[in-house]
Amino acid sequence: MSELFGTLSDGTPVHRWTLERAGVRVRVLSYGGIVQSVEIPDRWGSPRSSEAESGGGRAANVVLGFPGLDGYVRHPEPYLGALVGRYANRIAGGSFSLDGRAYTLARNSGPNSLHGGERGFDKRVWEVAPLEHGLRLSRVSPHGEEGFPGRLDVTATYTLDASGALRIAYEAVTDAPTVVNLTNHTYWNLSGSGNAGGHELRLAASRYTPVDPDLIPDGAPADVSGSRFDFRTARTAGSGYDHNFVLDKGVTGTPEEVAELYDPASGRVLTVATTEPGLQLYTADHLADPFAPGDGIALETQHFPDSPNRPDFPSTALRPGQVFRSETVYGFSVR
Repeated sequence: MSELFGTLSDGTPVHRWTLERAGVRVRVLSYGGIVQSVEIPDRWGSPRSSEAESGGGRAANVVLGFPGLDGYVRHPEPYLGALVGRYANRIAGGSFSLDGRAYTLARNSGPNSLHGGERGFDKRVWEVAPLEHGLRLSRVSPHGEEGFPGRLDVTATYTLDASGALRIAYEAVTDAPTVVNLTNHTYWNLSGSGNAGGHELRLAASRYTPVDPDLIPDGAPADVSGSRFDFRTARTAGSGYDHNFVLDKGVTGTPEEVAELYDPASGRVLTVATTEPGLQLYTADHLADPFAPGDGIALETQHFPDSPNRPDFPSTALRPGQVFRSETVYGFSVR
């Protein structure tokens, strides 16, 4: 189901699509591929609970979003719910070399390039085609867009499976050597309101990448043992994180579970499975009006920041004849 969500200043219409299955309702915008809302029941509203059978269900939207298009246009920096690219996260100095050629990117985060530049994928209107239980979003990123080489043909498929899990699968091909790193930048608040710092988080990551003051990886990945970065056993998420975690599983051909977020108050559980080797944990310490710091937690599955300048990191290079593929699955349950 689709509806007109608003119109950009140049007259381009933006539509909102609604997906619903197995008690989960998701709304997606053609602008930025944004996940505007995800409505799921709490432990009293789960189809598996006796309270639900007696009519006591309580569903809530568990992601941060704006009610209208103007909010996303006026407040782009949090990247609420957005499809981020061409390169999610940071590239140091806004430059990199590939196959002996140097490239200069748009610098939109101090001296660095962040989330694809000044007008990345999150600020573009995507073509949307409906599927039986989902949507296929597509666009062509021309050669030179934000400084990135090569024409990149991208598709992102959003589906709800039979269990109500949200699956986002990306594919891309290029006509010239380039770099690609795509993610979804949804902020989760399983309570539906208030501060999310009390959520309990578990990550299957024995290492993380230390960063310098500009949040660029500094040195080799470090062991989380005995540090505040150790989430191998579930504990309160808290605040003060904008770091990449090196997932123990590495790059995989199919999604494997790497994270669990739990809200004790509502009983809602979010699981994250991915093919990606890294997960950026951002506790939203810099969110501003109409939100407050800590109102959501971003779990961004991706390759590592600054990988184009780090040959010791998993490669983000894509060349003609290759197909970029990545998939992340967000599962919902209660306990």
